[in-house]
Amino acid sequence: MRKFALVAAVLSLGGVAACESSDLPRAGVGAGAGYLIDRAAGGDGVTGAAIGAAGGVVCDDVTPGLCN
Repeated sequence: MRKFALVAAVLSLGGVAACESSDLPRAGVGAGAGYLIDRAAGGDGVTGAAIGAAGGVVCDDVTPGLCN
């Protein structure tokens, strides 16, 4: 149950990331969310942070309706 609550809280950060106006803040939010999800899944957090940061940077390019 604890992992579910943590993952749900981190996924809600995706909505906050969509409100950011440039790539750098979206990368920061994505890295934080990726880190927390990776740690909740039992990883070391580094891989999740890297994937989250990359996702935050390209979010507005891939889905402009969601990340602008």
